[in-house]
Amino acid sequence: MEQSFIMVKPDGVQRNLVGDIVQRFENKGYTLAAAKLMSIPGEMAEKHYDELKDKPFFDSLISFITSGPVFAMVWEGENVIAEARKMMGATNPAEAAPGTIRGDYAVQVGMNVIHGSDSPESAAREIDLFFDKSEIQSYEKHVADWV
Repeated sequence: MEQSFIMVKPDGVQRNLVGDIVQRFENKGYTLAAAKLMSIPGEMAEKHYDELKDKPFFDSLISFITSGPVFAMVWEGENVIAEARKMMGATNPAEAAPGTIRGDYAVQVGMNVIHGSDSPESAAREIDLFFDKSEIQSYEKHVADWV
């Protein structure tokens, strides 16, 4: 069972989009394994975006992601990483197709509502950064209890 880290960014939380975004993933058939509303400390934000530290927009990215609460989640399911990327749409909302999260809700690159892992390696790193293993309630762990 593949896992992905998905985060509703401060602009999405402020605009009350969390419920709609969660519903889209549930409607697709994915299972929510962990979720929390949190403020990201600066050091955590820098670790999260470490691969972008040499980019000219790094400081403004850190400032934005720490500017308000985010809704951090772990989603599980078959091909969840690739499918979540499709559901989110292009990073630049001007290029995001209608029907995608960014196509429907975002207007600028700097505030594009949502983040999602782009590979199994980044998913593992991001999940470990944002969640303690005890916070993740994997469907696979509990399927026997539910059946």
